Formats: sequence, C-alpha cells, structure tokens
Amino acid sequence: MGRRAEGRVRLYPGRAAAPPQITAAPASPRLQRDGSAPLPPRAAPAPARQPVSVSRSPRGGQHGSAAWRLSAGGLSPDRRRRLGGFQIQRGKTDPTSYKSLGDCFRTIFQREGLLGFYKGVLPPILAETPKRAVKFFTFEQYKKLLGYASLPPGLAFAVAGLGSGLTEAVVVNPFEVVKVTLQANRNSFIEQPSSFVQAQQIIKTDGLGLHGLNKGLTATLGRHGVFNMVYFGFYFNVKNTLPVNKDPNLEFLRKFGIGLVSGTIASIINIPFDVAKSRIQGPQPVPGEIKYRTCLKTMATVYKEEGFLALYKGLIPKIMRLGPGGAVMLLVYEYVYAWLQDTVDPK
Repeated sequence: MGRRAEGRVRLYPGRAAAPPQITAAPASPRLQRDGSAPLPPRAAPAPARQPVSVSRSPRGGQHGSAAWRLSAGGLSPDRRRRLGGFQIQRGKTDPTSYKSLGDCFRTIFQREGLLGFYKGVLPPILAETPKRAVKFFTFEQYKKLLGYASLPPGLAFAVAGLGSGLTEAVVVNPFEVVKVTLQANRNSFIEQPSSFVQAQQIIKTDGLGLHGLNKGLTATLGRHGVFNMVYFGFYFNVKNTLPVNKDPNLEFLRKFGIGLVSGTIASIINIPFDVAKSRIQGPQPVPGEIKYRTCLKTMATVYKEEGFLALYKGLIPKIMRLGPGGAVMLLVYEYVYAWLQDTVDPK
C-alpha cells in the first residue's frame, strides 16, 4: 500500500506534498427510453444572417466615424490648372485658338501676364474643402447602403463612386460656371471682375437655374460621375487584389501607384464630358445664340465639326494634374482618417 501511494504522489524533503490532480471523467451518454443508442448532440443554431457590407476603413475595420471621414475628405488636396482655354476653343478657325500646350502658356503670359495663369482660381479654392468632404463622405455612405444589396464588392465600389460623383457635381457646378467664365475673359487679371462680382452678374443676367449659375449641370454630372466611378472602382478593386507589403515604404508606393493609374484612366475616360461642360459654360460662338445646350448633343456637335480628337482637348495637362493628384488625394484621405481614429478616438 505504501509503495502504491509513493508511486502516485512523490514526497520531497521539507516540502508539502502536492495534492493530486483530479480529472472528472466524461459523462457517459444516456440511452434513449427504448434502450437504443443515444442520438448525436444537437448542433448549435446558426446565427441570423446579417447583410454583407463592403465598407471598410483604411485600416480594414468596419464603418468609422462620419465626422472623421468628412474631416479626412476635406483635407485631401487637389491640384488645379487652367484647362478652360484649351477646351472652349473651337478648332483652328477660332482666332483665339492655341496651337499647343507651350503656345498656350506663352500666349497667356504675353497677353494676360503671370497672374493670367491663376484666373478663376478662387472659385475652386472656395469649393475644394466641401467638395472633397462630400466626395469621400458620400462614397462611404453609398458603400454602406450597397452593403445590403446583392452586388459583388467590385461592382459596389464602382456604383458607390458613381453616386458620390453625382452628389459632388451638384455642389461644385455653380463654382465651375464662375471659373470657366473668368477663364474665358482674355483681359488682364487686374481688368477682369472678381469671382464674387462675376457670380452676381451671372445671377442678375441669367438667374440661378440651368441657364444661369447652374448652366451645364448635366455635363458636370457626367464628368464627376464617370470619373469617380472609374477612380474609386479601379483603386479599391486593384488595392484589395494586390498583396499588402509589410514594409511601410513599399506599401506607400503600392497605394501611390494604384492611385496614379486610377486617376489617369479616369481622366482619359471622362474628358469628353469635361470638354462638353466647358463649351456649355463658356462663351458661345455667336453672341446671343446658344449653340451648346445639352451634354450629349454638345459632344456630338464637337465630334461632327472638329473631329474625334477635339473631345480630348486638354488631356495631357489633365493627366499631369489628376494622375499624381489623384494618388495623393486618396493617400491623404486614408492616412488622415487613420490618424484621426488613432489620435482622437483611440480604441
């Protein structure tokens, strides 16, 4: 008896014996009333199915604070250049036509001075912060709504981008009308009216409707809707497909490269709408006669009278602006949003 106990519990000099570990034996399954083998245990009920959401925060989480998205979107920059001069000119017969990008810079500098390159810059600056805030905030909200629909995630990104672009266009169109009107003025910078005076003149003469401060709204809807659809759709689909780099520098370059390609492709696809917008909002060929009215009709007229390439006037400057600018805008949004979450609302 002593040997058996000694085999089970070892005693050490000067140390209390450790109590033996007692393990409960598994309960034997009970037989059924008729004496047959027991039934297998019932599986736990499946949880209720929730709608699949395609909304993700930049760090991969679920929906973040709307305030942080608005703030991050408003801080996302956009680079502006003067493209209206290219897009409102009507072919080689136009006496104000520019021969090339270099000729455009040289002519503007000679006729209007250095400040001529900054004509119409105030309206975009005033619209920039609310425009970017609306762009990214509505994109996230449309993603959240589309999460309840049976759409593939890749298509949901594009549709959400389309919705954000249409919403953005409504906000920015009055500023675009004032900007194009100022850029079409070939007088020197100090001789032209200010942005506020120009807006007052447009409202006084033509009102606030589709012939006044909201002229060219359909073309602006097409320009922003198509751009954001391609821009967001391409970026997030490719970003979620390519593997993530553990090195922060390589990960930054990965995102920048995807954003650069996204902005470039979106600019190539949507520029016909941009040309139509500039023609509708700019001065008409014959004073008193409205030649360019609707978006699609204007595109058809430009194609018929000036050829296919006329629909792509100003493409190179636009790619130079929105290629790297589009990449920077997305990166600033993602990193600022992540910083706001970590700093202001840490979890």
